[in-house]
Parts: sequence; structure tokens; C-alpha cells
Amino acid sequence: MTTGLILGAAVWATGPSPTLARRTRHGAQLYHAGAVQRLIVCGGLGRHPPSEAHVMAALLEAEGVPASAVALEDRSTTTRENIRFALPLLDEADVIVITDWSHAPRARLIARRHGLRARSSSPSLKGARVWPQTKMAGRELFAYLAHALHIVR
Repeated sequence: MTTGLILGAAVWATGPSPTLARRTRHGAQLYHAGAVQRLIVCGGLGRHPPSEAHVMAALLEAEGVPASAVALEDRSTTTRENIRFALPLLDEADVIVITDWSHAPRARLIARRHGLRARSSSPSLKGARVWPQTKMAGRELFAYLAHALHIVR
């Protein structure tokens, strides 16, 4: 059995950010296609309630994913915490990390360092705005390098 870990993104005052909605829809598509049998939604409380995990669970329900197939990890505020806090919810080590393309390499690396057999799957960028994607890619480049340096030390 393969579990999908949907990594959180911002919840805005008006609802889910486009990134959060895109990742969640992609997780629902993977579930309906049979690529994953369970989904764990990861993300705690940010600037605006409710938690990222609770928002994703509601979006998944609206996409027809049964609540019995969804587990919530609603304490994390970083990618590292997303993975670490999801570990007790996992029945197996085979996971698909669901996140944006620029975030996926670092997220996979962290998951593998926690003993998971991790692959990643990213939603389409169709409709995504260029500037936020560019900023995210630049941020992730530095975050990946910082994580790699942390591993070496």
C-alpha cells in the first residue's frame, strides 16, 4: 500500500492559497487513479485558521475522497516537521510526497533520511502565476543547499 503525503502551504484569510489547493487537488487525483490508497495531509496552524491539514481534509472531501482514507497531521510548520510528525501515522514506508516541483527534491531527501521509500509527484503548474513560482524555486534552492550542508556536518 502506498500513502500520499500532501505537504502544506499557506492558508489565507480568504481560504486556501492557490499552492495549497493545487497540491490537494493533485493528491485527490492520485487517490482516484489508484496511485495512493491513503492520504496524510500535513500542516499546522499558520497566520490564519484553521490548520493547513484541516483545510486540505475539507478540500479532499469536496473532491470525493472518503474521510476514512485521510489522516491529519496538524502540528507541523516546516517541511522537516511535516515528514517527522507524519511518521506515526504511516503503516508502511512507501510514500509519494505530494508537493510542488521545486520543493520536491528537498522533501524527498528529508523523507528518505527518515527511512521512507519516497517518490514525489507534483501538480501541474497550469494557471500558476510565474512570479510566486520563481520565488519558490529560488527559496528552495537555498533551502536544499542548507539542508545538504546540515547533512554533511
